[in-house]
Amino acid sequence: MNIRHSFWRKAALAATLLTSSALASAAERPNILLIVADDLGYSDIGAFGGEIETPSLDELASEGIRLTDFHTAPTCSPTRSMLLSGTDSHQAGLGNMAELLQPEQQGKPGYEGYLNTSVATLPEVLRDNGYNTYMVGKWHLGRSEDKSPAARGFDKSFALIQGGASHFDDQRAIISKDPKAIYRNNGKSVDLPKGFFSSDSYTDLMMDYIDEDLAQDKPFFAYVAYTAPHWPLQAPDAFLKKYEGKYEEGYEQVRQARLERMHEMGIIDASVTAHTPMTQLPRWEELSDEQRKLEARRMEIYAAMVDNMDHNIGRLIDWLDEKGELDNTLIMFMSDNGADGNSPEVLPGNKAWFASDYDNSFENLGRPNSYVWYGAQWGQVSATPFPLFKGFASQGGLVAPAIMRLPGAKLAGQINHEFIHVKDVMPTLLEFASAKDVATPYNGREVLPIQGRSMLPTLKGEKTEERAVGWELFGRSAIHKGDWKIRLLEQPYGNGEWQLFNLKNDPTERHNLAQQEPEKLAELLSDWDAYVRDNGVFPSDPEKMKKIGYSFTTCVFDRCVE
Repeated sequence: MNIRHSFWRKAALAATLLTSSALASAAERPNILLIVADDLGYSDIGAFGGEIETPSLDELASEGIRLTDFHTAPTCSPTRSMLLSGTDSHQAGLGNMAELLQPEQQGKPGYEGYLNTSVATLPEVLRDNGYNTYMVGKWHLGRSEDKSPAARGFDKSFALIQGGASHFDDQRAIISKDPKAIYRNNGKSVDLPKGFFSSDSYTDLMMDYIDEDLAQDKPFFAYVAYTAPHWPLQAPDAFLKKYEGKYEEGYEQVRQARLERMHEMGIIDASVTAHTPMTQLPRWEELSDEQRKLEARRMEIYAAMVDNMDHNIGRLIDWLDEKGELDNTLIMFMSDNGADGNSPEVLPGNKAWFASDYDNSFENLGRPNSYVWYGAQWGQVSATPFPLFKGFASQGGLVAPAIMRLPGAKLAGQINHEFIHVKDVMPTLLEFASAKDVATPYNGREVLPIQGRSMLPTLKGEKTEERAVGWELFGRSAIHKGDWKIRLLEQPYGNGEWQLFNLKNDPTERHNLAQQEPEKLAELLSDWDAYVRDNGVFPSDPEKMKKIGYSFTTCVFDRCVE
């Protein structure tokens, strides 16, 4: 059956189901399981065209709704701040990533570098409405105990505080100037137990949390923030072995195979081709045999990580089924941004640190005491069909894979192509939970209103009011409104000026219409001015950000984007 056509045949039925049965389930206060992958690309999983084995997520998609136009921030912590607050990151405290705050931004409201108290959080509101609230995995929204998950609404939590870490029990962080990973158990700093592996251990712990409280007969909110597949790329040996030799055909062939499957599935229109603007980087045929061997191994490890994460998602879902909880559980899966083709090697001090402190021999790659990433060319493959990747206000940085499985698996197998933003997750989940409206003051403090809107009308096939949604990070900016988008990227990734794209006709941002459509450009620039004013945006200066290197220096071996 053609999935795209199936979607439209069922559109009328969707409205009936969601206005009756699904909302009736919401009245029964469903459990909520929110799963976030870290730097997973748009085309990586099977349900979105990937060759990586992800049977659990594929089954989730078959029982749920694939959201093909789901937008995040360009990087992780801004996305997470919006996910848990329903407000723009420039209001929630992550106007810039804490690690990359510029001097002129420090001290300004919305640039605290942590999830500030001007927002009510999703777990806080759900807890106030009778939910048990649990969190495992990556936090990245504040380092100290008073800014930890335990202080922001989670009854039980075990969290990695920084933006990434080794996935094994050595507790190594990801940048040389902050070399030890910080973990907090219910707010208190702890060391990792022996035998820890990120996705395995987070899953075990979440099952323990839920199991301990099942007798209370209360609904739960479970936030599983996996750190896979964020670098350093690492996986258990059994998963590494599974992918040996799987990527020897190279970037171009893997991308084309993904694109063809996406066409067949109806994820993208059959007319869409992949846009890979980093043409200065070497093609597979231009690499030496040794370079191909290394590049293939990088992608093998990445695939093994994704496979292992999927395995653990399956364990958790199967366990919920065994406990009799699955049928009344809403499951949302998403990535926190587009694929990450950036190199951590360009961060200050990292290159020397990798050379002196890690065993990056070929045989040890992907194992304990190794530090590897898959680079810009595989990043462009993961972002298929969109241009660029994490860190950019292009579709490759902003559009992420997402799946929603409704309680009782209603609307199974649907594909939804409408624009949805990560700010919409919180109001959607609160509506399903029949939670009271968030009003200020909240819990004794003034809070900002939720900006996102419930996805339910969109999922029901209803026409929704057009809105302008903005982004700014690292001085890279965008406004999306209806079929249109303006985007500002510095050279060499853009032209240093606002560009205009019609995403309906040009979803991969190939054709700049700024000169042909001056009135539409002016309209969206006015929306940009309003976005800056309403959200207290102080854009970064890309020229200053270049000194940091990350997301501004893009090389594969000796070839760079210049």
